[in-house]
Amino acid sequence: MKNQVSTAEVKPKKRKRGKMDGLAKSKAISGYLFILPFIIGFLAFMVKPLFHSLYMSFCDVILSSGNVSYSPIGIENYRFALRTDPEYLRLLTEELTRMLIYTFAIIVFSFFVSLILNQEFKGRALVRTIFFLPVILSSGVMLGLESNNQYMQVLEQTVETTTQGISVTAALETILRTAGVGVRAYETVFEVIDNIYDVAMASGIQIIIFLSGLQTISSSLYEAASIDGCTAWESLWKVTFPMVSSLFLVNWVYTVVDFCMRSDNQVIDKIQTVMVSKQSYGPASAMAWIYFIVIMAFIGITSFLISKVVYYSDER
Repeated sequence: MKNQVSTAEVKPKKRKRGKMDGLAKSKAISGYLFILPFIIGFLAFMVKPLFHSLYMSFCDVILSSGNVSYSPIGIENYRFALRTDPEYLRLLTEELTRMLIYTFAIIVFSFFVSLILNQEFKGRALVRTIFFLPVILSSGVMLGLESNNQYMQVLEQTVETTTQGISVTAALETILRTAGVGVRAYETVFEVIDNIYDVAMASGIQIIIFLSGLQTISSSLYEAASIDGCTAWESLWKVTFPMVSSLFLVNWVYTVVDFCMRSDNQVIDKIQTVMVSKQSYGPASAMAWIYFIVIMAFIGITSFLISKVVYYSDER
């Protein structure tokens, strides 16, 4: 009898596990179908140029009338980029530092804005639309109109004139400089504050991702936390933050990649200058591959560290 009971208890668990496997497989298939157009486009249009640029980074590319010749020179182009060129290594270090600071600022800004937008208030749909507008305004033709908008330039000059150069952040920075308290750290903070417009413009997608994750959190979790005596601040760190922690990893990777595609990226400008103006395709390819490898290493290391604190509710 004991053996029969134990067998009967095991069978439902096996069927349940089989159903979960089938559900996981169907989700995986849906995911692959969703990214299939990108995979086809990548294999058809990007793989060959990718390996061709890698080959050029180890060659001396000679341009002549109607002909391009390649002469292998080993790692000389990489030595030129890292040792001979006077600007590349400095620009690479500066861009990596700026990327780390602004990526962190964008993640923090988008998370707390999504917390506000997740609250119940009148006109919530309109406010959510307004915060998503930067995604539209920072792309394509709208970006060119924004950068070349004479009206916005005149308006900015008018504001600077009417305020007579008064700046709260500048005044606070002067006070802290005089006191000698954490000068470099405060300079970085004030730089981010002064560029809060750029941070907001780059936070549209991240806000939507965080907001979608916040809406999946069951209200019963907050009710249970309230019954246990948790304050709103404690609920934020013990309920909200763990439940959306996996989205921090997604937004981190997206923000890093998006930062590398910014129009004001000095490393990309340097690569384009070497390639187009100087027509040095070998050194330009080496610079591009160094930048690519450094970014991939940065994403890999930071993603590994973030994944250590990610909480997956499905594992319980």
